[in-house]
Amino acid sequence: MAKYQSIAVIYGSDSSEWEVACRSGEFTAARIDEFQYDVYEIFARFGKWKLVAMRKANSMRVPFPEGAQPEVDKTDFSVMVLGEKVKFDFAYIMQHGAPGETGLLQGYLEMLGVPHSSCSAFVTTVAFDKYSCKSYLRGLDFVKLANDALIRQGEDVERFSAKAVASLGLPLFVKPTNGGSSFGISKVEKAEDLPEAIRYAFAEGNTVLVEAAIPCEHELTCAVYFDGVEEKTLPVIEILSTTGWFDYDAKYNGLSREVCPAEIPDALARQIKDISCKIYRRLGCKGLVRMDYISAPDGIYFLEVNIIPGMTNASLVPKMVRASGMSITDFLTTIIENS
Repeated sequence: MAKYQSIAVIYGSDSSEWEVACRSGEFTAARIDEFQYDVYEIFARFGKWKLVAMRKANSMRVPFPEGAQPEVDKTDFSVMVLGEKVKFDFAYIMQHGAPGETGLLQGYLEMLGVPHSSCSAFVTTVAFDKYSCKSYLRGLDFVKLANDALIRQGEDVERFSAKAVASLGLPLFVKPTNGGSSFGISKVEKAEDLPEAIRYAFAEGNTVLVEAAIPCEHELTCAVYFDGVEEKTLPVIEILSTTGWFDYDAKYNGLSREVCPAEIPDALARQIKDISCKIYRRLGCKGLVRMDYISAPDGIYFLEVNIIPGMTNASLVPKMVRASGMSITDFLTTIIENS
């Protein structure tokens, strides 16, 4: 028997990723077991939380037209639907970017005592900030980290850029520390292009990370989840991008090929899975996360952890799940029941 009855799938976000988050949320809501759970879809953006659709167990999905979408009562995480008050048992977070990946949404739910699919508020906050996450993992003997430099809004961009090129060399990757879906990220080949790349990244947040580019043999990603007994990994994917790196076009506009399972030596696949489980435990993750790596001549480099990995039809995790032989519905049930 399921632990929960009413599942709130929260999507949308306050960031540039809100449209991708909507697609992820709609995909997830449509595939949660229709025989076990009542599913409520909540669009949340800039503090306005609206119930956009619902599907009672063994029933059809009912969308609510714009202008007639019930508002979520955030004092107790409930909603009035057709004269009935529904208090949600469980939240499945599908917000990419703030507040779903910054820890704010998790903190709200934890204060109310509402179980959710994600990592804790603290872990989410640490893991989502690329510089903080790398700092948490520095010094480990089982994975490498690219050399980097951090700049905050208001600092001298020209002076920082000169020092970064001198210490890190070229090429460089420039990325907002808080962000996903490759928004604000660029690759810099020439020193004179670095200041503009940093300013471009500042459009997505107040802190920017500049990293030395790693000679890439394989770009790999691995997802980890808890099945109620132990951490499990899904098949490793190798990303082959026609753009030269996994940017927005490669991710969402078909300019990449994702090979799943990755056609790499078994020993390398086992190593990636082992590293992923160790990082999952090191950070204190729960639920489902995805970790990205570069395999280089001198070892495995950790890139970042995705606390709320994409769940669109084109996303990596659904491809991993299908390659593992599981159905998406059974996989989501595992996440819901064991988060």
